[in-house]
Amino acid sequence: MPTPERGSITILISGPIAPTDLPGLDQRVCALLDGCDAAVAVCDVDGITADAVTVDALARLQLAADRHQCRVRLRGASPELRELVTFMGLRDVLAR
Repeated sequence: MPTPERGSITILISGPIAPTDLPGLDQRVCALLDGCDAAVAVCDVDGITADAVTVDALARLQLAADRHQCRVRLRGASPELRELVTFMGLRDVLAR
């Protein structure tokens, strides 16, 4: 018998993100993922600041998603954010 397809969840990330925001963001995303069976978490990052804290937050979100057998996909990422993700070696971790 085929298994039902898993859906997606959209998460709006707004910024700027401060280092002190990271634990709370992780907890909120884990709570969202606990309550669904999504295969993909679409992170809407349109207009978010391209800096190391943002990339750290996105990498942490992917770690949380991994624990739920889920992949993070970025939507609305600026060219600067995409370049920084690549520069930091996370291009394959944070799909675009």
